[in-house]
Amino acid sequence: MCRLAPSIIGAAVGSVLTLIGTAILPLHSHASPAPPASTAGVYKALKLFGEVFDVVRADYVDKPDDAKLVTSSIKGMLSGLDPHSSYLDARSFHDMQEQTSGKFGGVGLVITRVDGAFKVISPIDGTPATGAGIRGGDVIVAVDGKPTDGSTLEGIAEKLRGTVGTNVELKLIRKDAAAPIEVTLTREIITLPSVKHHVDGDVGYIWISQFDDGTTHELEQAIGDLSRKISPDRFEGYILDLRNDPGGLLDQAVSVSNVFLTQGEIVSIRGRNNKIQRCDATSGDLIKGRPLVVLINGGAASASEIVAGALQDHKRATIVGSQSFGKGSVRTIIPLENGYGALRLTTGRYYTPSGRSLQAQGITPDIEVLQTVPQEARELQRPVSEASLQGHLKASGPEKSGSQTFIPPDPKDDRALQEALTLLRGTADHAAPQSRQAQATR
Repeated sequence: MCRLAPSIIGAAVGSVLTLIGTAILPLHSHASPAPPASTAGVYKALKLFGEVFDVVRADYVDKPDDAKLVTSSIKGMLSGLDPHSSYLDARSFHDMQEQTSGKFGGVGLVITRVDGAFKVISPIDGTPATGAGIRGGDVIVAVDGKPTDGSTLEGIAEKLRGTVGTNVELKLIRKDAAAPIEVTLTREIITLPSVKHHVDGDVGYIWISQFDDGTTHELEQAIGDLSRKISPDRFEGYILDLRNDPGGLLDQAVSVSNVFLTQGEIVSIRGRNNKIQRCDATSGDLIKGRPLVVLINGGAASASEIVAGALQDHKRATIVGSQSFGKGSVRTIIPLENGYGALRLTTGRYYTPSGRSLQAQGITPDIEVLQTVPQEARELQRPVSEASLQGHLKASGPEKSGSQTFIPPDPKDDRALQEALTLLRGTADHAAPQSRQAQATR
């Protein structure tokens, strides 16, 4: 096992906003930056910045806010690095910490961005969003009276989160509605259990929605419950569903992998100047060698890919579904002094036990299964991947485009799930069979 600070491995994954693997480091605990190749060049650039800053302060048509000028400069600098590096002000940093705890103040919406529009994927059951009648497919065109044009996905999400008991006003466009819909939502504590499970006859089904502080503990509880409910003599195995799981905390990805492995490397993290950190399995297999099938798709990213990659390389599980997202970089949260928030900075790439970098490539399933996507869902389900993000870190080999993220609401129509059940109930060899493709109408 390796000792890891709580770390974020990603951010907005493709189109769905969520944290994906993060490390939070104390100030100055990270490695000192390497000396610039040309100190004179750096000072010349800083002098240029100072000159521009002074001109804007002196001559802009309206007196600018100095703090906003500095903040905007910082944001611009980080956004020029890659899609996952960014600046968090104090409030955003607080919101991020709440989200990784699995509890935060918000309205209960899962949103995505399609062609510049901010669409609702679904409201979360039992939240203000469901109470207000918001539906999947609704487009958010304004928040608190301000149009969403030109906003980022994270920016809109931050506006929706906030102090419990405060209100947020949304203007929505709904297909077939004659006029925009305006709703006022009161923020509540949104609690998101990261693990759900149920018995499917002789199979234990476990779904992980994200990797937050309590994921491994919830997973262990789920395994214990399933093992009590299914008779040992008829227990065919487990399905671990990671589809549309955008990731979360790196240490949780490692500990979840450790639940199913007894030895060997789980993941290695390679940073600048060839600095390498390896994480190894140490504990016993909690499912005691029972067959395991892992489901992935285009929405499975970062921490999910670490788990799927480790189990695939160790031949501990059969991976079923479609190509994963390809988020193969580690994002570290570095708090700043005096309450000025934090930096989200990409600090390394992660590799599977066999040495595969998943950056802009993702996990290729052992058995590819494509879903039949209804016409009405195709607009929301447009494939997005790391390789499609502007400014992404380049892959070490050929880059792969994203795959579908649609999961049929009726399990009987879920081709990947049915394939997993067939594998567990009807095959003799459950360890990563030869890759084949289950065909689907597209």
